[in-house]
Amino acid sequence: MFSRDRWLEIFETIKKNKLRTFLSGFTVALGILIFVVLFGFGNGLRNTFEKFFKDDALNTIWLNPSRTSKPYMGYEANRRIEFDNDDMEDIQKRFDFYIEGMTPRITFSGNVGYKLESNNYTVRGVGPSHQKNEMTIMMKGRFLNGLDIENKERNVVIGRLVEQDLFKGEDGIGKFISGGGRSWKVIGVFQDDGGDNEERIIYAPYTTVQLIRKNTDKVDQIVISYKPEIGYAGAVAFENQLKKYMKQKKFIDPTDGRGIRVRSASSDLKENDQFASVLQYIISFVGIGTLLAGIIGISNIMVFVVKERTKELGIRKAIGATPKSIIGMILHEAIFITTISGYFGLLTGVALLNFIGDKLEEEYYITNPSIDISTGIAATILLIAFGAFAGYLPAKRAAQIKPIEALRDE
Repeated sequence: MFSRDRWLEIFETIKKNKLRTFLSGFTVALGILIFVVLFGFGNGLRNTFEKFFKDDALNTIWLNPSRTSKPYMGYEANRRIEFDNDDMEDIQKRFDFYIEGMTPRITFSGNVGYKLESNNYTVRGVGPSHQKNEMTIMMKGRFLNGLDIENKERNVVIGRLVEQDLFKGEDGIGKFISGGGRSWKVIGVFQDDGGDNEERIIYAPYTTVQLIRKNTDKVDQIVISYKPEIGYAGAVAFENQLKKYMKQKKFIDPTDGRGIRVRSASSDLKENDQFASVLQYIISFVGIGTLLAGIIGISNIMVFVVKERTKELGIRKAIGATPKSIIGMILHEAIFITTISGYFGLLTGVALLNFIGDKLEEEYYITNPSIDISTGIAATILLIAFGAFAGYLPAKRAAQIKPIEALRDE
């Protein structure tokens, strides 16, 4: 039940004991503030991992050739492994059940120009499914299609920053750029969440690139997207079978850790999510420790507060106050101070995280640190509950003291 006199008394007590009230509130607010900031930083680290490792589709596997480290079946060690178009056809035939799409990658750098503007860009010879693997977003025009590959067209898709560099505000679609002594028609402009480097790439049909490079059929890398319905376990099985098959095909020792490297986006993401989770657990542990320190601090202050008011409580009992009313008065004051201070700390912490935003991303890899409001409120309620409990125990002891003993207290 609301008691006006009780609240007037609480405010009068707070007014008379400003320093004590400030110290009590500061302890609570600081505990919540540090907890919110640390927990938000943990979420910021997780956001960074997701930003870096979710730029590519998760159902993607990369096959990369390298050099062997062991001799095998008459072949010497340090043999360079190469991929070609036949390898892709064989993989498609053998693992058709698993495969959703596949594209080669042939990567090189070259000077590309338009009129008087020119710059050095990364050029990738790819197939149509590369768009889905890289989660490339088309701003205008289209991506490479099957006819571009089949007819070995000199069509290119350029990044947003390539268009910005070369065309200086002009629409690049339909215009021709020069590179490698040849002209190329711009059929699309894309953007990529991976950052500036990803948006300074030019995509061309891999068959055209092979034709220009002395009509070779070699590819630098094979990128495979598997069917999402096979799940993580199925993807691991596919990855292992694929690696085993390619080692057999290229005559590589099964125990050789080199020769062929296989990387899976889902495995990378799982490992980095686990790492980010461990970091967040550590940070949360420190935050909870800070919260506990706040609870201990408010408990000590409440013990001191009740001890300081022993004579006052004795007088109250002498003039007829019941133990229940004394306990209620102290609890109301403790809960009120803890609640106001706790939510002040919560709001300050959230405001600080919003102010930080992406300012720590480049140097400390903390992207958009934030905390779920329900987590912050739960932590605040927990501190309020312990603040009430911290006030209840000494209040109960004080309420049991006889008035004459309380009045003799020094």
